[in-house]
Amino acid sequence: MNMRTVVVGTSGTTAEDVVDVARGNAPVELSADALSALAAAREVVDSLAAKPEPVYGVSTGFGALASRHIGPELRARLQRNIVRSHAAGMGPRVEREVVRALMFLRLKTVASGRTGVRPEVAQTMADVLNAGITPVVHEYGSLGCSGDLAPLSHCALTLMGEGDAEGPDGVVRPAAELLAEHGIVPVELREKEGLALLNGTDGMLGMLVMALADLQRLYTSADITAALTLEALLGTDKVLAPELHDIRPHPGQGVSADNMLRVLAGSGLTGHFQQDAAPRVQDAYSVRCAPQVAGAGRDTLAYARIVADRELASAVDNPVVLPDGRVESNGNFHGAPVAYVLDFLAIVAADLGSIAERRTDRLLDKNRSHGLPAFLADDPGVDSGLMIAQYTQAALVSEMKRLAVPASVDSIPSSAMQEDHVSMGWSAARKLRTAVDHLARIIAVEMYAATRAIELRTGLLPAPASMAAIEAVRAAGIEGPGPDRFLSPDLAAADTFLREGRLVAAVEPVTGPLA
Repeated sequence: MNMRTVVVGTSGTTAEDVVDVARGNAPVELSADALSALAAAREVVDSLAAKPEPVYGVSTGFGALASRHIGPELRARLQRNIVRSHAAGMGPRVEREVVRALMFLRLKTVASGRTGVRPEVAQTMADVLNAGITPVVHEYGSLGCSGDLAPLSHCALTLMGEGDAEGPDGVVRPAAELLAEHGIVPVELREKEGLALLNGTDGMLGMLVMALADLQRLYTSADITAALTLEALLGTDKVLAPELHDIRPHPGQGVSADNMLRVLAGSGLTGHFQQDAAPRVQDAYSVRCAPQVAGAGRDTLAYARIVADRELASAVDNPVVLPDGRVESNGNFHGAPVAYVLDFLAIVAADLGSIAERRTDRLLDKNRSHGLPAFLADDPGVDSGLMIAQYTQAALVSEMKRLAVPASVDSIPSSAMQEDHVSMGWSAARKLRTAVDHLARIIAVEMYAATRAIELRTGLLPAPASMAAIEAVRAAGIEGPGPDRFLSPDLAAADTFLREGRLVAAVEPVTGPLA
């Protein structure tokens, strides 16, 4: 099936568009209204460039050097130089999907007609994306203000036919060679264009959009694994009753409780407190409060989506061309709105990972698992079972807690104190990506342990949805109870199974669509 073409107009873009271009290589096309707006804004910039009065970004230097007026004969050099000097990133390469999101979102702002970039420059940006050429962008270099300067500069360098880029075959080569092979003519930047290509929150926004897509799937998966653990521990589903969540009407809490309740429908394992040597009155917090914790995270995701949607509708540049023809300096490039929610998401992801790890540990402890063998081992003592799987989970949780420390409070002044308060949003986004990866692994370990534990409960029939999950896990080649074996491949397979959304896909034919 052919991927749909993403049309870029003047009014922003959607999260779906970003994911399709970044991860799905969807082709990009500029709309007729975008081309018209680009041409009209360029006329404004050309008119200002012809005047003797200095205009920031058009006929001046940048940042702390903005006081110098630059004559017409030096302006092309000025725009080239800002790209070359700002392409100063260091460290490992940033992932291809992040760079594609970064380029696409910069194109989105350029297409708004608020930047003064010529239509042919915007078209070259689209051509580079469509050719599958990915600039080499490095981990370090952005303070999240004035936007993601170094990462965007490395992308602009490719448009100029300079620096290195990765071709569609995954091989890194000189950008000039790749452009030539695809019939793309390098751009020669004119007034304001170098600045306009660098001045945005596009990297941090792209990572936010992709993190939201991943976290939505992981939160649904976590509701399923929490339900599986509740079953395996012979817990009660009475705490999931809708009326209990109606009287504390946080939307996410109700959604998570409903997801769990639907997974547990028809279970013969829930509510067997009487089987314990010391009968329980209530389940432990990690089981009983699963909807409250996951639900609070869901509500945080909802707020982050609001911020992302606002940014996706924004034109972020400095200066900007306003509808009345004025060109005005501004501070819209500051990444604070995005940086805050990136930090918020790292916090809720860490807490979701923490509660999942506590449930897993309870499954493995014979003193708290209500009749399950120690560490879910085949022959405890001879076999260690899932003891070290939980160690791995705990190590991931520990790092997630460190990653939850906010980056957005750590402003470091730059540019000779002109840029004296920065957002660190790029750093917040980079650590969130690691946190999301860790969270997937943590939930995968809970899934692995909970499905094994349910299978060890003989004589009691799990819920139909639970059986569907277990059957899908086993069909994926992830083994069930038995003697000790090389565990890492099983855990890696469980991680892949979860990330691909296959746990959710396995239960939804029984439960109906889960939120």
